[in-house]
Amino acid sequence: MVRAERKVSRQSLAEAVGAHYQTIGYIERGQYNPSLDLALKISKFFNLPVEALFSLEPFRPLTDEVYGRNQP
Repeated sequence: MVRAERKVSRQSLAEAVGAHYQTIGYIERGQYNPSLDLALKISKFFNLPVEALFSLEPFRPLTDEVYGRNQP
């Protein structure tokens, strides 16, 4: 979501962090867990803490965050 929000292509992000553009797609779809090195490079690229982009637990859907549905 961050990549799309900031209008960064998969190819641009991949080149900036030294990965293949398909790897970025796999990460975004949850089909691949990046190495710590790659996760840190991606978070540095976006100037965000790594935990804002990656988590051991699935992130709540954005609609839940925005509209307050399914509050614990």
